[in-house]
Amino acid sequence: MRFPRASGVLLHPSSLPGPHGAGDLGPAAYHFVDWLVAGGQSLWQILPLGGLGPGNSPYMSSSAFAGNVLLIALDELQQRGWLDADDVAPVPGLDGERIDFAAMVPHRMERMARAAARFEAQATEQERAELQEFCAEHGNWLDDYALFMALAEHNQQRDWCEWDAPLATRKAAALRAARTQHAQRIAFWVFCQWCFYSQWARLKAYANDRGVRIVGDAPIFIAHQSAEVWAQPKLFELDEGGRPTVVAGVPPDTFSATGQRWGNPLYRWRAHAREGYAWWVERIRRSFELVDIVRIDHFRGFAGYWEIPASEPTAMNGRWVPGPGEALFEAIAEALGPLPIIAEDLGVITPDVDALRKQFDFPGMRILQFAWGEKGEAETRFLPHSHEADTVVYTGTHDNDTTLGWWTGAPEEIRHHLREYLATDGRDVAWDLIRAACASVGDMAIYPMQDVLSLGGEHRMNFPGKGEGNWGWRFGWQQVQPGHAQRLRRLCQLYERLPKAV
Repeated sequence: MRFPRASGVLLHPSSLPGPHGAGDLGPAAYHFVDWLVAGGQSLWQILPLGGLGPGNSPYMSSSAFAGNVLLIALDELQQRGWLDADDVAPVPGLDGERIDFAAMVPHRMERMARAAARFEAQATEQERAELQEFCAEHGNWLDDYALFMALAEHNQQRDWCEWDAPLATRKAAALRAARTQHAQRIAFWVFCQWCFYSQWARLKAYANDRGVRIVGDAPIFIAHQSAEVWAQPKLFELDEGGRPTVVAGVPPDTFSATGQRWGNPLYRWRAHAREGYAWWVERIRRSFELVDIVRIDHFRGFAGYWEIPASEPTAMNGRWVPGPGEALFEAIAEALGPLPIIAEDLGVITPDVDALRKQFDFPGMRILQFAWGEKGEAETRFLPHSHEADTVVYTGTHDNDTTLGWWTGAPEEIRHHLREYLATDGRDVAWDLIRAACASVGDMAIYPMQDVLSLGGEHRMNFPGKGEGNWGWRFGWQQVQPGHAQRLRRLCQLYERLPKAV
């Protein structure tokens, strides 16, 4: 699918300013939409909206369908009478430049528990009806999710395959008893999802009404400790005890001598095929209820994926295994029609990956930081003169260093190549790459907020392969100057990326 020529900013809501330890779906999110509009931007790219997994990663969520309850705006809950003013008063230590997950998570979850109790005690008939309508609409994933979360709490977050066997294997009598025993916590998790979905729907509508489309992110794999793997183990490569036999990752490359062992269970694709890929169809359908465009992470895994024996401590000893290929995307297209999907086609890209992407008209990605090579050995497909229209051009992504951080640590050969190629002195390198991305023939150009603010490497969002210390970056409005939006808008005027209605 061809996209209109457009420009946008990559920023996860958790990185927004706010008084409760992390960004959320409250006033700062609406202000950010207004700032995007002022800057002529019509795309807001985010990371996965699901709950956080190991290492606080949004790519290892406890559900492929549920939203991150830590993004719920507490101020709105106070406005609805479910929290007191004291509950939303700023707490010292939670307003720093980085998220302190150890402090933020209990702070927010305690207040969500207070709000749920207040709702249960005093909700109006209309509010209860809205909640019931939400439950009816989302029951095909919500029921399993809420029970899974309650059981995970009860079992001190142990892997579900270590729970009592009748619950681990989902015996009907055990599930009925658990729903009775944990009814209060199940209701809590349902309430949280209703709050998240309601708040997100209002924010998305606000953005869409102002010409801003949301670019979401769908990880190809999901966490083993998730409601969906527990609920449908036959769809994943697990042994009889529910443990993965093989796991996901990528092989060794220039970035890692041992590769990356992600640890997600792999799909049992034959089982998916027998069901007409119904699980994936529903996952994509639900994704488009939340966002306008979906970026599918690790697209190359649908053509072929790196299979690592679960017993291996690294990704070195794996093998390439064919993925579902066109059969999956034909099933999705037949059920849902043509969809605005971006294929994250980074890493080891073979001709079959390109062929699969082009067969379904999914634009790929071009990362400018990858374009400049030592000794003239540039990644040619990432250089601006090699771009094609059906691409999305980034200065960097959440997995890259900030452009300034990358530039500071780059060898002189790379710096010389960039300076010569872009006819620049490199003193404003983040904006040099923003300009190059905006000028590209690629249909879409997207820039991390860190690059818009010309921030150094200490502000990067994620360091692949590093288990801790990621995902905590935030900015403050005091860092954002009027010139940032003006400069973005002028580039969009020059390179014809302004929204047609502007």
